[in-house]
Formats: sequence, C-alpha cells, structure tokens
Amino acid sequence: MRHESQQAEAGGRRNVNAEVAAIAFDAQARLIRAATLQSALRLEGFLCARSRRSKALVLHVTNVEFMQGV
Repeated sequence: MRHESQQAEAGGRRNVNAEVAAIAFDAQARLIRAATLQSALRLEGFLCARSRRSKALVLHVTNVEFMQGV
C-alpha cells in the first residue's frame, strides 16, 4: 500500500509518503482485489509484527472504503 498526504507538524505542513505492507482476508481482500491500480482507498486496521521472528510491521486491513473524487 502506498500512502501520500500532507500533515500538520510544528506549525507547518509536511508531505508524507510511505509504503506499508498490508494483508487482508475475506470480504476486505475481495474489495481490494476489485480495485484498479491507482484507486484511492481508505483502509482501516491494526499494525502487527509480520511474524514472531520478524518485527517488520504489517497493516492488517479490517475495513475498506473506496474514495470518490480524490
């Protein structure tokens, strides 16, 4: 998943760009699979370590919303 936004920080605006590994199951996975490349989605979920051996973070998607006109 790629994230791009502007956030307020220390009285100014900061451009934020990040790539985050994400995983989804069941209905959420089907919704994401139906999205086209470059679709704007709002994903909600929780961060968790990839595995017991890897501390890399993965977003576990629990809700998917298609953004209109973004």
